[in-house]
Amino acid sequence: MSIEQTKADRGRNPSDVPRPVALVTGVGRTVGIGAGIARRLAASGWDIAFTYWTAYDDRMTWGIEPGAAGAIDRSLAEHGAATAAIEANLGDAGAPSRIFDATERRLGGVTALVMCHCESVASGLLDTTVESFDRHFAVNARATWQLIREYGRRFHATPGTGRIIGLTSDHTVGNLPYGASKAALDRIILAAARELAHLGISSNVINPGPIDTGWMTDDVRASGIRQTPLGRLGTPQDTAHLVDFLCSPQGQWINGQLLMSNGGFA
Repeated sequence: MSIEQTKADRGRNPSDVPRPVALVTGVGRTVGIGAGIARRLAASGWDIAFTYWTAYDDRMTWGIEPGAAGAIDRSLAEHGAATAAIEANLGDAGAPSRIFDATERRLGGVTALVMCHCESVASGLLDTTVESFDRHFAVNARATWQLIREYGRRFHATPGTGRIIGLTSDHTVGNLPYGASKAALDRIILAAARELAHLGISSNVINPGPIDTGWMTDDVRASGIRQTPLGRLGTPQDTAHLVDFLCSPQGQWINGQLLMSNGGFA
């Protein structure tokens, strides 16, 4: 953990109405979907704990964005949010419990769990390595289950206010370990709609379609636009608006769903 800030550090007036806490994973870059979601929730009155893992970005083509966690932290503070930025490797089986420990210590109990983290390295049936396959399932499936387990065990918010949301993908061809592990993520999250029903928690999965956060080539970008009836690619804000609604009181009745929020992408 490299950046953690308590509510007291923000100089919160004790008479202010308490803000609920959202834990958002996978918020490593300012242009990412996770960062967009965190900013939208902060603007809607949530305090935000967020995780990032710079070693993953370092392995990817976009590389590390220097100072990203600090910049995201400051952008959330502009909306009045208290924050806790937590660097965590979700490939480590011990990370989920440590993330919740840090969040509760700094901000209090978690009301909404929004999972944007992922391992995503393109490979197909013939060239995927066992190491890569296992890493994808550790990050995308196992960590998702462990985060939900910690959330369910520790949840003490008012019944009906709890939210679990995860981001998924249906991309499998040429992206086998990513797509297969995301399919496992879907089932894990949707199971929570039933298994955590006694806590009054709504649980949903969002497929945002292709969002260009710096990973697309010109050909991929053009293809995505051609396949989308609205004639553009999705943005992190498009996904953030849906997450914001699902986390609101008005979004409670949507539960146990895999939602396609992709502009009609085919």
